Amino acid sequence: MKSIKLVFIMVTLLFTCATVQAQFGKRLGKTIENAAKRTIERKAEQKTEEAVGKAIDKATDPDTYKNENGGEDNANSSSPEASKNDNAGETGTNNQPSVAPQQGVKTVEIAYAKSDFVPGDEILFEDDQANEQLGEFPSQWDLEQGNAEIAMIDGVKCINLIGYTVINPLMNPPKDYLPEKFTLEWDYYATDGKTVKASDMDLGIDSYNFFNFRLTTHANARYYANWTKPDDTGGNYSENIELTPNTWHHVSLSFNQRALKIYVDGVRVVNAPNVKMGSKFYLFGREGIYIKNIRFAKGAVPLYDRMMTDGKFITYGITFDIGKSTIKPESMGEINRIVTLMNENPDLKFSVEGHTDSTGNADSNQKLSDERSAAVVAKLVEMGISEDRLQSAGKGQTSPIADNGTDEGRAKNRRVEFVKL
Repeated sequence: MKSIKLVFIMVTLLFTCATVQAQFGKRLGKTIENAAKRTIERKAEQKTEEAVGKAIDKATDPDTYKNENGGEDNANSSSPEASKNDNAGETGTNNQPSVAPQQGVKTVEIAYAKSDFVPGDEILFEDDQANEQLGEFPSQWDLEQGNAEIAMIDGVKCINLIGYTVINPLMNPPKDYLPEKFTLEWDYYATDGKTVKASDMDLGIDSYNFFNFRLTTHANARYYANWTKPDDTGGNYSENIELTPNTWHHVSLSFNQRALKIYVDGVRVVNAPNVKMGSKFYLFGREGIYIKNIRFAKGAVPLYDRMMTDGKFITYGITFDIGKSTIKPESMGEINRIVTLMNENPDLKFSVEGHTDSTGNADSNQKLSDERSAAVVAKLVEMGISEDRLQSAGKGQTSPIADNGTDEGRAKNRRVEFVKL
């Protein structure tokens, strides 16, 4: 009898457990089903947001662009102090972001070695911020709206565009100064969105809809370009781009009558063959933008023509790190052109002469120009030019060709001359 009762109890327990397990399984299944449903909904919402954001970026609507920062009216009405407070934590006069070690430098050098960008010969405007005061508005620019000030990153002065800001270079005349052939260059600080805010930086010509080039370092770095054709129709192009965060990148633009090319770190990203050009340029951006070394120059004359006319040619396309003889990677386009000239004319021999402006100590400038001219010769020899065809000679600040009392004059005096022997 006891055995029968024990069996009955065990069967009852098993049945009860099975029932509970089934009910639990149903509840668990329902929970999983609901969780999966919520996940799908979140994914759908995320995809929708991404699609909308992408559509907005592609359209690059100026009104939307402004409204994301409180609208044009807000940008105009905000005081400089308010703008500074809104950007607390960004790089300013006294707050420098820590800069991560540069990566991919060799890749950048290789890119420049293949680059065909050559800067213009006649400098029309240059601003390297060297003589600016921290916290002040950049003296070579006019403010259309927003706020800008001189800041410092890793010990180097630069222009910080705060909030939605538009600045124009102080040119004389103030418009109709873009020639048929010209180049524009600037350095742009790509942020990681953590140390300082992620940012969009734009170059515009005449108006936003006429010509615009935007470089963005939001979640995925990307560039956008839109331009006007001679028949007043439009063209555009955009693509992802790899930018090392927390370091400087060099952007350059070349325009030759109707052909437009844009380069980022020596890599050509835009090649538009039929573009209608405007009369003036400006820089603008939203959130924290950091730029430096802006240079605007008239288009290049063939080296051989200049050499045959003057017995020498002057180049501003070979540049160096500040206070050093290290040749910047973006100089490779010009160096490649000189190598080609010498290979095509094997009897040519040059004295490579480095010149400085009058800023600083004369003895230091002489030493620096000696080292820089020697560095150029060494680079040409490295690229296959026979050493007996080259001499180096530093001239320091002794032979100015322009007024050292102006920024443009000092820029013209900082040069490398190739004098025919």
